[in-house]
Amino acid sequence: MQTAHEFVTAKVEHVVLQMDVLQEIRRHLAPFSVEGHPISGETVISDATTVDSLTIMDMVMELEDRFGVAIPTNVEAEIRTVNQLADTFVRLARA
Repeated sequence: MQTAHEFVTAKVEHVVLQMDVLQEIRRHLAPFSVEGHPISGETVISDATTVDSLTIMDMVMELEDRFGVAIPTNVEAEIRTVNQLADTFVRLARA
């Protein structure tokens, strides 16, 4: 059974990782944001930015290297929002 300390530690690590992933995604997408629309978790990557698919693939590859994970192509194809991309990285990094 997990102690309260272990539980809290695991949750904190999860939140820190998620914030780090979100920060990196926002950093990559910032140059492509549409004026007046900040990059948020709900941002639909291909619709709410001026980024093209090749740039998205480059960003994903850089993030895969940064976080030591590989997103399967079929999973990557289903990702639409910043939150979905971040959640995918967090899930794979913690697996």
